[in-house]
Amino acid sequence: MLKITKYPTRALSRLLVSLVISPPHYSTAYAHEVSPKSSLTKNQRTMLLQEAIGNIPGHELTAITVELVPGNKSPAHSHETFVFVYVLEGNVRSQLGDEKAVDYTAGDSWIEPPGAIHTLTENLSDTKPAKLLAIFVGKKDARLTTSGAIKFE
Repeated sequence: MLKITKYPTRALSRLLVSLVISPPHYSTAYAHEVSPKSSLTKNQRTMLLQEAIGNIPGHELTAITVELVPGNKSPAHSHETFVFVYVLEGNVRSQLGDEKAVDYTAGDSWIEPPGAIHTLTENLSDTKPAKLLAIFVGKKDARLTTSGAIKFE
């Protein structure tokens, strides 16, 4: 049985966020998903880091930010890796499998085990975008998202 838990990891989460987001030379935006007026009209993914994990051969860590448009409900999907998700901005609702949906606010985080069906990701605001940090840890050749690969250009 899958379980979504709000983890009391604010200090660890802040450390991970500062370590992953601070190096600006890793940032590459999806050009085809960025509006010319910089108002968010489509969900946007931005690559922050993709790096081999030195002490675990054949594994890597990938960090991205995901901006969800106001009122967004993303389709169900899964991941072939562990995923740590940290809410940077806004309010989101997330659900794994048939478990109860959980509402998260900025500073909250959750973990998704490999293969779990992420049945719901929803931006609860109809007027403001929500922003997530997603850190994937798994085998180098693992698909980050099985409902369509996350591609970094």
